[in-house]
Amino acid sequence: MSEYNKNSLSLTGAVALGTGVMIGAGIFALLGQVAELSGALFPVAFLIGAIISGFSAYSYIKVSNEYPSAGGIAMILKKAYGRGTMTAAASLLMAFSMIINESLVARTFGTYTLQLFDVGDNTFLVPILGVVLLVIAFLVNISGNNIIGKSSLVMAIVKIGGIAIFAIGGLWAAGFSLEQALPQPQAQEEYSVASYLGALALSILAYKGFTTITNSGGEVKNPHKNVGRAIIISLLICLVIYLLVSLAVSVNLSIPKIIEAKDYALAEASRPAFGKYGLWFTVGIAIVATVSGIIASIFAVSRMTAMLTDMELIPHSHLGMPGRIQKHMLVYVVVIAIILTVFFDLSRIASLGAIFYLIMDIAIHWGVLRHLRKEVKAKAAIVITAIILDTVVLGAFLWVKGTSDILVVIVAAVSMVLIFAGEKWFLRVKENAESDME
Repeated sequence: MSEYNKNSLSLTGAVALGTGVMIGAGIFALLGQVAELSGALFPVAFLIGAIISGFSAYSYIKVSNEYPSAGGIAMILKKAYGRGTMTAAASLLMAFSMIINESLVARTFGTYTLQLFDVGDNTFLVPILGVVLLVIAFLVNISGNNIIGKSSLVMAIVKIGGIAIFAIGGLWAAGFSLEQALPQPQAQEEYSVASYLGALALSILAYKGFTTITNSGGEVKNPHKNVGRAIIISLLICLVIYLLVSLAVSVNLSIPKIIEAKDYALAEASRPAFGKYGLWFTVGIAIVATVSGIIASIFAVSRMTAMLTDMELIPHSHLGMPGRIQKHMLVYVVVIAIILTVFFDLSRIASLGAIFYLIMDIAIHWGVLRHLRKEVKAKAAIVITAIILDTVVLGAFLWVKGTSDILVVIVAAVSMVLIFAGEKWFLRVKENAESDME
């Protein structure tokens, strides 16, 4: 886990990596928030989110099949835009999206763990437990524990198997009634088109873990074929799991109850179906999913930012710390994640992550369409469709958040301005310094 190893990841391992990251946060943290924006149609939102993610995955698959690399996202951007501001800034957007996801997972860990105790909902213990998890994940990563990599498949099986048991058990408790399980909007439900589209933005966030496979492309065996296969298989597995869970939750909880317990909807749904034992089981699976997911995610983003440092696309300071650059990046990544965990709630963290990811995703597709399409033999119609879908969903999500929580939009806008302006300034200074040395 501590070093890059070519051909060290099988197709099965790559699928485990992708599904592990997706399921680690997606269904536990986002189901309630998607339901809040789409009502009884929230299972449909996860289905459409998978379709949109499938269109998005096309660009990543085509480029990764042609140029498999441990660089992943940064490699695609560099090939499309060269070594410039767009490559650096968009890569940072992806990195920050991953860090935001870590704080989302950390708070999810705290929220679900507290369901075992009678301490109320909005307790200060949620961020405290989240910070504790981040520190533990940092210590595991800094130690270079090889067990992490070897256990990824086992953890993925435990998570997927456990969630599948929850979903099938929930449907069984309801008598496997299709009439009960299928989404049936109530007459009193009033959701705008923008709200439904906003729900898609969060559902897409639940699938974005497939990019982890792209970032590990150079480590996958037979990468020219297996990177694409792993992405497709991971998306299909997660779609099935998300739909099963969504239907199980919908038959055990009303929409108002799901929204009320949006940060721990799966735990709440297990109570009427299985009682306290079901609650313990669900919380146990949530803990396994969040712990393993955050350890893997912190390693992945630290490696990505270390690579950007080696490419001289982002500034770096040792701050007196010994060791390799990746070790330093572990510190920076965890510190930022801790700040987000302490000061932002789950809803705002998820919203920031969705905005950053969708903008980066559009940049990837545009780069493939304009600069790499012929080189990687990509079909323009599919890439253009991905751009349109991302743009429509992002626009609607910004509209919904602009009218309900403008702070999220302001923070996202200011952060993006700082990222792009800071990168432009850094690269210009570096270019001037290199010119002076000649």
